[in-house]
Amino acid sequence: MSEWFKTTLAWFQEAHARWDWMLEVFLVVVAVVTINFVLKYFLVFLQGRVKATHNVWDDALFMAISPPLRAFTWLLGILFAAEVAATGDIESLLGQLIAPVRTVGVIALIVWFLLRLVNEVSKNIVAENLRRGKEVDHTTVDAIAKLLRLSIFITGALVILQSLGFSISGVLAFGGVGGLAVGLAAKDLLANVFGGLTVYLDRPFARGDWIRSPEKDIEGTVEHIGWRRTVIRRFDKRPMYVPNAVFTNIVVENPSRMTHRRINETMGLRYDDVSRVLPIMNDIRSMIKAHEEIDQNQIVLVYFNEFGAHSLDFFVYCMTVTCEWEKYHQVKQDILLKVHDIVEQHGAEMAFPTTTLHVPEPVTVQQS
Repeated sequence: MSEWFKTTLAWFQEAHARWDWMLEVFLVVVAVVTINFVLKYFLVFLQGRVKATHNVWDDALFMAISPPLRAFTWLLGILFAAEVAATGDIESLLGQLIAPVRTVGVIALIVWFLLRLVNEVSKNIVAENLRRGKEVDHTTVDAIAKLLRLSIFITGALVILQSLGFSISGVLAFGGVGGLAVGLAAKDLLANVFGGLTVYLDRPFARGDWIRSPEKDIEGTVEHIGWRRTVIRRFDKRPMYVPNAVFTNIVVENPSRMTHRRINETMGLRYDDVSRVLPIMNDIRSMIKAHEEIDQNQIVLVYFNEFGAHSLDFFVYCMTVTCEWEKYHQVKQDILLKVHDIVEQHGAEMAFPTTTLHVPEPVTVQQS
């Protein structure tokens, strides 16, 4: 009877000890959930105060820090619960893991916060400039954001390695030795990266520009400029993914940066209207010089040019004020129709291909 009592008492003591730390873990979890619940409503309240200001920096800081801050409370709570649970046979295992996990977790949350901060600041700067009607260079903003994100990620990785006991100097030395092999194996990838860097520095085009290459079948609107490739949306709406290394070896035209659009049309009058050519040219020239959509600071040419195969050819050369594709065609249409009206006002006609048959003697038709 005494042995049974001792066994039962030992079991109750062991269960009591087990339930003690389980209760402590449960209380820690409840505390963490409560803190997160309170933190959630505090962040909602703080968000309303932040949105009331016109400063882009506090908005970016709030949006960047909110998820990492809530994750930080969970990290501390879980680690504290692990410390409570680190008893008995598992004490040595958890005791060895808690410290490095805490260090790595905190560093990872800081890196996450900084990456989010860079993203939010870049988006807010673009949005604020657009709201104020200022021109935004999306390419430069994207390039700086990508460089900052890359720097933060590499720095965070090196700090984590150092905190885990790895020698950073050894890692850097290994990277220097292996860099040559990696460079040879990934030369095309590196060529694309340096090509992207060249695009960011020289800025021959930016996101939203219409570009084309006379050497390659490349034409469309730039949608995205990455480190490895550039995405171009063709005019038939198909995407084209161009490696950045291509842009270092080809000529790229950027029609989006043109200052004017050109009207350069050749038209013809009938040979019967040769006496009306000069008055028609003068009236067309006057009409173009009085047109409000034609830039009078640019050259305006209207001249009889050539005795064509079936017409007296003349050309109209001028520059429109607008660079917009649709409006340019509206202006060009207006110019061409007014040219036709001037030709008709002078009793002349536009020429079209005709054939004249000269018969030296009268032709008689015999009927059978």
